[in-house]
Amino acid sequence: MGVVWGSSFLFMKIALDGVTFGQVAWSRLVLGGLTLGLIVLISRPRVATGPVLPREKIVWLHFLVIAITGCVVPHLLFAWAEQYVSSSLASIYNAVTPIMTAVMATLAFRVERLARAQVAGILVGIAGVVVIIGPWRYAALTGDLWGQLACLGAAVCYGFTFGYTRRFLSGRPIAGATFAFLNIGLAGAIMLVATPLVAWHPVALTLPIVAGLVALGALGTGVAYIWNINVLRAWGPTNASTVTYVTPVVGVVLGVLVLRETFSWHEPVGAGLVLLGILLTQRRLRLPRALPLALRGRRMRAEVDTSGPDRLAREANST
Repeated sequence: MGVVWGSSFLFMKIALDGVTFGQVAWSRLVLGGLTLGLIVLISRPRVATGPVLPREKIVWLHFLVIAITGCVVPHLLFAWAEQYVSSSLASIYNAVTPIMTAVMATLAFRVERLARAQVAGILVGIAGVVVIIGPWRYAALTGDLWGQLACLGAAVCYGFTFGYTRRFLSGRPIAGATFAFLNIGLAGAIMLVATPLVAWHPVALTLPIVAGLVALGALGTGVAYIWNINVLRAWGPTNASTVTYVTPVVGVVLGVLVLRETFSWHEPVGAGLVLLGILLTQRRLRLPRALPLALRGRRMRAEVDTSGPDRLAREANST
């Protein structure tokens, strides 16, 4: 997932040379929906307690919500943003997703609880985002600033979707491939309906652009979403979003090597703060705890007892 989604930012940047941002989002969702539809049609995945497709209307409504918040809106935002920011920077902003997921899963949907270290991680991550944006560089609203804010908005959408999915959908008996198909397929259907609004512009297709759009749709918005729902069910929303450990590394490496993108000093510094915030939020790091006074007193007395003149005798007896 990390490698495929990290490459997606490069594919979007390449595709924007010949198609509009709306056509990029349109292509990845329509191609992703078709890919997943073929997988479901061929494999016909089932679960022991239910049919291939859910029958409850409320389930379809939940899928419509995550299709909009987890696919249509963030894909449009990222594609639009990459007209103004580098693919490397967009992939770094995607790494904010675990922090937004922790906030949404805890405050909005109450499916997880945050410990003290996780709250500290959220604050550190927010500080990292501010450093990445570098507000001291802007005397007015520019395309670069709006592009960064669009990337941040996409990360908020992903965080909302992870929490919403855990709260309303991940516990339902729906096969992983079917789950991914309903999510992406509905988003693709929305894009088809919105074609006159987002995909009517003329295009200038080349082999790299076509290849990038196919990879972006079939892999990044198709197969990878089957992996995503399986990881979400196994690990929960906050842990599943740790895929963004890998995504920015892949995105930055490809952006630098393929597109010769460069950084200002504050962007890697902010990215480091975001990574630290993620590690704290995911409980990969823990804040040091001060020993209570009573416990420290007992430890000191124990050390005194074991350092007295008859320590050797006690050790011999215990041996």
